[in-house]
Order: sequence, then structure tokens, then C-alpha cells
Amino acid sequence: MTGTGNDARKAVLVAERISKSFGDVQVLFSVDFDVLPGEVHALMGENGAGKSTLVKILSGFEQATAGRILLDGQPVILPPNGAAEALGIVLIHQEFNLAEHLTVTESLFLGREVTRFGVLDRKFMRAETVRALEQLGSPIDPDALISSLAVADKQMVEIAKAISRKARIVFMDEPTAVLSREETDVLFAQVRKLRAQGTSFVFVSHKLDEVMELTDRVTVLRDGQWVKTAPTAVLDGESIAQLMVGRELSSLYPTKHEPNVDEEVVLSVKDLSTGYVKHVSFELKKGEVLGFSGLIGSGRTELMEAVAGLRPRLSGVVQLKGADLLPEDFREANRRGLAYMTKDRKGKGLLLGEGMTANLTLQAIDQHIRHGYLDPSSEAKAMARAKRRFDIRVRDDRVRVGRMSGGNQQKLLLAKIMEIEPQIIIIDEPTRGIDVGTKQQIYHFIAALAREGRSIIVISSEMPEVIGLCTRVAVMREGRMVGILEGEEISEQVIMRYAAGLKRQLAS
Repeated sequence: MTGTGNDARKAVLVAERISKSFGDVQVLFSVDFDVLPGEVHALMGENGAGKSTLVKILSGFEQATAGRILLDGQPVILPPNGAAEALGIVLIHQEFNLAEHLTVTESLFLGREVTRFGVLDRKFMRAETVRALEQLGSPIDPDALISSLAVADKQMVEIAKAISRKARIVFMDEPTAVLSREETDVLFAQVRKLRAQGTSFVFVSHKLDEVMELTDRVTVLRDGQWVKTAPTAVLDGESIAQLMVGRELSSLYPTKHEPNVDEEVVLSVKDLSTGYVKHVSFELKKGEVLGFSGLIGSGRTELMEAVAGLRPRLSGVVQLKGADLLPEDFREANRRGLAYMTKDRKGKGLLLGEGMTANLTLQAIDQHIRHGYLDPSSEAKAMARAKRRFDIRVRDDRVRVGRMSGGNQQKLLLAKIMEIEPQIIIIDEPTRGIDVGTKQQIYHFIAALAREGRSIIVISSEMPEVIGLCTRVAVMREGRMVGILEGEEISEQVIMRYAAGLKRQLAS
């Protein structure tokens, strides 16, 4: 009997009492799950709940320790490493599964190349790639190298690859995490079209509004165990969140810390330009949480990478407490108390193949050198302190960071940049790809840092996030800052008007 309350004989795919252990650590405990023909089934839970592990088992990328899988009512052992695609089961990975040195067309047909008279039929494959991308409304060049694409474009290539394979069941693990609202709308329209044709989808997401909008049923996991499966229509966002965390989330956002008007200016940016960013100026005060909002591609990340010394400046001045900061000098910025937390925690923020301690102390390694050697006891104390301060929860301290949940990875990344004890912290997309319970923790961490007198810049694509956290919000559009909002001006409607170019406050 499954835990879903549906007749398993009607389901196209069924998981029965699935358990999974990695060594001595058990991550799934006798979980039941099923997928009906032509449905979108949401799989939800906090980071570490076991969602991604279950998805990998049901798509053949991991093997269960116990339990069985049924396909069309018959027990099946899924072939490994993506070979389950031959059975119509496709996984859109949360971590991109693309070869950086190949073109978009070559990536879509990798492993299933089309030949004619023994020669690759490149013309046909290119035409099919163009068709798949056009279905998604994507202008990506089919001849572009994957390595040259932005993160959002790589995600669209992953989605196009899955759709082009005419799958029966598509697993989508956080597919919209790096997509704009417009790109998400196009994806959802395509999902609905394929659902009507009988394709089934399993949608793993932390975005409650998207789950309510798109899905037919919701299954919630907590701590590796099945909690509930119900039609989406009988649930709401608050009840799903409560099922995920096992408690009521009464206040997602903490009380804002309002700095005094005469507080010291700790960061001053004057007329900064890069290749894309044009003539941006702003100030940050001690104890302030300043938000940067705007549509994807508005230049927020490029601006802050230039401020932090990670990207060249074509013009402009950055001052820390009145003293100039040289361009492209990230180490000096760190030394003078400015830290930057990347939005790409897996690609740029953390070493996934290493342990927690090596990641935590990497940026502040000099603090843990004694007599010319790395001091393990000093690192161990730092790790214990970080786990307490940022509530990093792992079942085994020896775990490789790549095996940790997204929420624990994000908290470790925050702990890593705090190791240098910065007074100014730039946080790019603080809660991308993490669950609602961990989001609440991150928000309270940010508020606590502001109360300590530290100054924070939050870059976020989620407008409720900048509204809930920040006392001022700067809005960017096409590389320019078009407005700085305060007080009652800070609302989704006003931010969107600036971001869409319907309103302009600042001179170019």
C-alpha cells in the first residue's frame, strides 16, 4: 500500500517503501510515492528532507537500499546514469548536467546522435534544437558553446533537452531557480501542453506560489519520511509550509533594524561603470540592510562584483569609510572588512568535493596558521562555532559538502564569509534553492548582523525578500540604477514599475 491514497495500478510510476543510506547515514525511511499519467506532482520538503535523493532513485541515478519501484504496474530495476531515458524517464538536474566544451546542439543530442549514411546529420540535429528552443521561447544560439551561456540559459538548455526526448515522466528539480518570471511562464505553458498530451511531471520546488499555480498534487517529506500527499486544491501555501517544517511559521521576516539618519557612511560608490553597468552611485550606512532589486540581466551582480574587486571597473570610485578601494583587489577588500557572498554556491562558493572545515576556513586560512603550519585544533574550534552560530545540521561531520542539503550549504557559505569578520557584507541571492524554514533562518541571521552594527547589501530576484528585509531598495534596469525607494514606496508594484521601465527616478 502506498502512502498517497491512490490506486497504485493506475499510476505510471510507483515507489514502495523506499529507503536509502549513504554508509551509516540513512536519508530516506520507507517512503511511498506515485505518479499518475498526465499529472504534475509536487515533491516538497525542507533541505535535507530527501527530495533530491528520492528523485535520483526514481530516475535511475541512485539505487535504493530497500524497497521497490514499479513502472506501469511491473517491478523494475532502473538502469543507471541516465539510461532510464530509454524507458521514458528524464531528470532535469538541479546541478547542470551539460558538457561545457560542447555546443547547445551537441548537448541536446549527446548520446543519441542522429546519423545519415554513417555521418552525423548536423543539419537535422540543429533544426531539432532550434525547434525545441523555440517551443520555450528561448533565443539561445544553437551553435553557442555551453561554457559561454549565462546560468539561466543553461537551465533552458537542460529543459529543452528533456522536452526534446519525448519523455513519459519528467523530473524537474528546482527548474525555475535561475529563471525570470517571463521564462517561468513559458516553461509552465509548455508543461501544461505536455501534461494534456499525457506526460507526467514531478516538480521539486521551494516556491510555494509556483506549486499552487502549476501542480495537481503535493507530497511533503520531512527528515527523510513521508508526511502527506493531497490534491493541491485542498492546500494553501501556509499549510504546505507547516507540513514541511513541522511548526507554524508565524513571522517569516524579522523586525527591520532602522539605522539612524546620521549613522556613518561605510561604503560609498560614485559613478561606477563596467562593460554593462553604467554610472551607478550609492551609499551604505552602518547597520543598514540595503536591497538591490531588478529583473534578471539588470546588472545587479555585475555591479557588486565590481564593488568587491571581482570584476574590472571602467570608471568610478569605491570608498570604504572614506578611503579609496583599488579596483580588482578582492583580497584588499576582504582585508578592509568587505565580503562578497556569491549566488553560485556550487560553482564559485564552495568546494563540493571537500569537507565542511576545509570550506569554512579557506578564505580566512591565515587565521589558522600556527608556526607556519595549519592548526587543526583552531579549525575545529571555528567549525564548532560556525555550526552553533548558523545552525548547520549534518548527520556526519565528515560529509563532503556536495552531499549536504542546499540549505546547509548556504549556511556554510555564509559562515565561510563571516570567518573574516567583515563589517560590510554583500549577499547575492541569499535564499536561492532553499526551503522556507531555512529561508526564515537566513533572514534572521541577516537581521542579527545588522543589529550588531554590520552593513548588508542584499541582491535578490524575489521582491518579497527585499521588501521584508531592507530599509531601502535600489532598483536596477539595463545596467543603470533607476530608483532608490524608502518607507511606503517599497512595494512590489513600485519596484516592478521601475524595473520594467515604466517609472524613472534618477538621471542617467
